Amino acid sequence: MSAPVRVLVLTLGLALGTGVLPSAACAADAESIRLFDSELGKRATALLERAVRHIEQTGEKGAADFSRQAAFVDRDLYAYAVRMDGRFLASGGSSAALIGDNVLDYTDIEGKAFFREMIELAKAKGSGQVEYRWFNPADSRGEPKVTMFRKVGEIVVAVGFYPPRATPVQARAMLKDAVKAMTADVKGALAQFQRLDGPFVHDDLYVFVIDTADGRFLAHGATPALVGSNGFEVRDPNGKPVGTEMVRLAAKKGEGELDYSWRNPTTGKIEKKHSYFRTVDGKLVGVGYFQR
Repeated sequence: MSAPVRVLVLTLGLALGTGVLPSAACAADAESIRLFDSELGKRATALLERAVRHIEQTGEKGAADFSRQAAFVDRDLYAYAVRMDGRFLASGGSSAALIGDNVLDYTDIEGKAFFREMIELAKAKGSGQVEYRWFNPADSRGEPKVTMFRKVGEIVVAVGFYPPRATPVQARAMLKDAVKAMTADVKGALAQFQRLDGPFVHDDLYVFVIDTADGRFLAHGATPALVGSNGFEVRDPNGKPVGTEMVRLAAKKGEGELDYSWRNPTTGKIEKKHSYFRTVDGKLVGVGYFQR
């Protein structure tokens, strides 16, 4: 009798967390909920479920259907399958070029052996998540991609996605709306900025507010745990005093811009960020976008 087929199924997701203060880690659960509730998250989850059921019903031989059946492709999302020994079995996307290869030592554009990492995590924990940079056909460059997994057997069935990124135009538009909201009702606006399901949190865009007198965070859409902490003490990973610099620049003209490094809530990575900010009645209101 042949050995039973065991399946490892990768699910959609990502490692999250924002900011550079230790307390920022507690924002991960809220960010994860926000991502899964997004249109992209729901599509990917639905696709994953179809792929999982198919492998559970058909075993390893059914993985080939990922390469030829439309049911396992949803616009820019697709399912792919890898054996636990590293052999790439099938894909409904650009990774179909890997079919038949052993990908244990295959690396992304930063040299990360992400296939090996996900298999090792599956063996050790049965489930987990990996992040890597993959060629994005939409813009012809390597972009952060996210995949989560759970162990069901001897095959890796995956659905990954590129976390959405905001543009400078979107950041400036959100700042304009945030300033308008602060001018109309400060208390109400600060509460709105904290709502993950509200109009001021969208993909990697969010509003932050700092009291220019004492440096306290009054709102932070990505990391609510920062509220009440001293923004003057915040430094990016390169040592730049982000809060202090923003307040100093804004004191000159009532507005400004600043480049620094910060954790992207949709990729979980430290990335370059460009923020726009304005002062409203002694409060600095800011919105930034993450640069590619």
